Amino acid sequence: MPLTSLLSAIAQEQQVSGGGYREFIDSAARTPLSEVVYIVAALTVLRLAISPYLRNTPAHKRTATYGLARFFNEVLDAVIYAGVFVFMVIRPFAIQAFLIPSGSMWPTLYVNDFIVANKAIYRYTDPKVNDIVVFRPPVDATFMNPEQRDKNGNVKVDFIKRCVGAPGDVVEIRQGAMYRNGKLAQDPNKHYSVRIDDSNYAEMPADQIPQTASANASFKFIKWHNKIIPLNYTTTEANAGVTGYDNAYEVAPQYVISSHEDQMQAIKQPAQPVPPGFYFMMGDNRNNSFDGRGWGLVPRDSIIGRAEFIWLPFNRIGRTK
Repeated sequence: MPLTSLLSAIAQEQQVSGGGYREFIDSAARTPLSEVVYIVAALTVLRLAISPYLRNTPAHKRTATYGLARFFNEVLDAVIYAGVFVFMVIRPFAIQAFLIPSGSMWPTLYVNDFIVANKAIYRYTDPKVNDIVVFRPPVDATFMNPEQRDKNGNVKVDFIKRCVGAPGDVVEIRQGAMYRNGKLAQDPNKHYSVRIDDSNYAEMPADQIPQTASANASFKFIKWHNKIIPLNYTTTEANAGVTGYDNAYEVAPQYVISSHEDQMQAIKQPAQPVPPGFYFMMGDNRNNSFDGRGWGLVPRDSIIGRAEFIWLPFNRIGRTK
């Protein structure tokens, strides 16, 4: 079967609708706390308005209207308690649902998967290598998508990637192979994919992987002008510019090195460890992930939680690993 036909068939099998209930669930999960407070306050006022009628109506005068008011009162009770418990206790301190918007973690996570993140775990422990982490990305990570920033320039989206470097780790990629602290690292989650459409990917045929720029490029963090920066490089160039997901590497504008002489000098710099208080994140879908290789490190205080399991769609339910 020709590759194009195979990809089309896979696309039909893997197609997941991104509208309807998914958008509703994602919007509900992200309801701002201020809105939750207003809603709970309004419902509480309604409940208090109904209570005197229920309390003062004698049993022999209770009609269908009374039954309807009592049912409405109980619904209000349930909604108020749920709002307080879920949005003011569970979501801020325990768990939160997130919708996966991109294929950067494919095939571990698919576009439109709903995952539950454990927000409590990192209150008493730190992220570890191989954790799948939800975090607020640095502003450099949004340079291609300005809509990911609010009117004040602050990032308003969350990313999810795999932690591949903790403080003190020296992480390098040498022609596609990952090394951690000088040793070849176990990297079972690395995948190279063929993009079918905005939501679907297929495993890249093994004989095509050696021809991809991502599989041949190298990476390390270096100290450059007294800053730790991500450096993507080959034997002939380093951080030369934006070249696209499937072609080579993407680099935030502030890390672009224009001069060929400076590029060669940067390549010679020794690899630097991940500094204290920072983490290095990458997507499992290596040639279709814009991640720490392009925009650098994630501060500890930007980390939200650890992905624990997929809960929607039903045929994808299971732990994340």
